[in-house]
Amino acid sequence: MNSYDVAVIGSGPGGYVAAIRCAQLGMKTAIIEKYSTLGGTCLNVGCIPSKALLDSSHHYEEAIKHFDTHGIEISGDVKVNLEKMIARKQAVVDQTTGGIDFLMKKNKIDVYEGLGSFKDATHVNIAKNDGTTEEIEAKNIIIATGSKPSNLPFITLDKERVITSTEALKLKEIPKHLLVIGGGVIGLELGQVYKRLGAEVTVIEYADRIIGGMDAGLSKELTKVLKKQKFKINTSHGVKSVERVGDEVVVKADNKKGEEVEFRGDYCLVSVGRRPYTDGLNAEAAGVKLDDRGRVEVNAHLQTNVSNIYAIGDVVKGAMLAHKASEEGSMVAEIIAGQKPHIDYNLIPGVVYTWPEVAAVGKTEQELKDAGVKYKAGQFPMRALGRSRASMDLDGFIKILADEATDEILGVHMIGARAADLIAEAVVAMEYRASAEDIARMSHAHPTFAEAIKEAALAATEDRALHV
Repeated sequence: MNSYDVAVIGSGPGGYVAAIRCAQLGMKTAIIEKYSTLGGTCLNVGCIPSKALLDSSHHYEEAIKHFDTHGIEISGDVKVNLEKMIARKQAVVDQTTGGIDFLMKKNKIDVYEGLGSFKDATHVNIAKNDGTTEEIEAKNIIIATGSKPSNLPFITLDKERVITSTEALKLKEIPKHLLVIGGGVIGLELGQVYKRLGAEVTVIEYADRIIGGMDAGLSKELTKVLKKQKFKINTSHGVKSVERVGDEVVVKADNKKGEEVEFRGDYCLVSVGRRPYTDGLNAEAAGVKLDDRGRVEVNAHLQTNVSNIYAIGDVVKGAMLAHKASEEGSMVAEIIAGQKPHIDYNLIPGVVYTWPEVAAVGKTEQELKDAGVKYKAGQFPMRALGRSRASMDLDGFIKILADEATDEILGVHMIGARAADLIAEAVVAMEYRASAEDIARMSHAHPTFAEAIKEAALAATEDRALHV
């Protein structure tokens, strides 16, 4: 039997980063993955492939809508080759997962392909895909099994017309009318992919606004922008049935008045969140406790009730974000090595990769109000930037929330071009407990989108934005 200092179950952004960090710290490490490729949901059927399709569809939309304005004339029709687009997406996935294979070899991490399950607190059984089994021993075990798409109990996912995000990444045709149940990150991103390619898109959301976990101002602005892009957005609608009739899907929902509303489309994407994935883990054999939502219970050090077993990423409480899982993977590796790392969960940014992009870090206005914190807000519109006018990316704004008394930045919320990259400045500033005035006094290159951060900081500092 092979013995290790650490065995990691799951190879997503949490698991593979944990394994690399353990190996860097001198521990003999193994990683167990049930699928034939490493990288988990994020690299195979999540973050990476969805961004590949978002970029491809964005190029197409630019070609048909904006190239002529830029003085770029295309003779003949611009056509979508969906098969080729999906193939490019898969090539990006293959290259990225192949990169993880390389990193495992580079760091001398043993990779086991198969379903890992606990025999006890220090032994893991691996049911390999060829039908054989193997057992390994480990002093420490990290659970990094991630999450799977959630569903509603009355919906039957046939994975042909009633689909999850996994199937939406490899459709054989562009939907005529895509119904999206759920106005969160995944539904809106994939909805925008197919909207750009020519589909009619209808979003059906139970809550009273889309991207409900983010600042209300971002939700309002994104709703306005998506409606301008001809999305049909129906909030405060409780879906009660989804039925496939031939090549048509019929969704029935009650609106906020209690009236039944019917939606018909040829595809229905069910995007109602994700659930922690512990199927087949046999956690009880190791004595590991799960909570009432199926998550692995952990303490502040991500340690389970069994002292040598840890859990990270989507399988524990907190935001289901790839970068959060990676940070936790590094932290656990360092804790096992005897170090004293920490994570400030308030400074884990969130991003929606629609266009314009949406990004945020820290507290929302509502959270500050609920906590009774006195704050000031500075907001700056992206359309006031020279860079925005040059690129024709005029939608959105950046908002900075700062403590009324100390001026310390408490939250930054943005929607606009490159917001996913711009949010890093806010994270750095808040990590060092910067004030709004600190950012206001920093030089930002001109012309850039980042100037909007400086202007929002100026707006929060005695309302002295320069260009609005």
